[in-house]
Amino acid sequence: MVLTYTLHARHVMEERGISSEWVERAVAEPERRMRDPHDETVERFYIRVPECDGRVLRVAVNTGTNPWRVVSTFFDRSMRGKL
Repeated sequence: MVLTYTLHARHVMEERGISSEWVERAVAEPERRMRDPHDETVERFYIRVPECDGRVLRVAVNTGTNPWRVVSTFFDRSMRGKL
């Protein structure tokens, strides 16, 4: 799957130590996927990352573009234990 990344997404990935491999895995094989309640063009993809003690990675993607554009990503503490 081909993804593009906003500058913000690239910045937070570097700052938070999030690899593009994890982001791509989350989008290709999400454990949970849902619409963003504030923006209908954005979907949230969730995956547990075994390399980070099973923390839950949330990836916000604008699926209204071609190719899809990663908007932001972070480890979502509120999803801990929910996947």
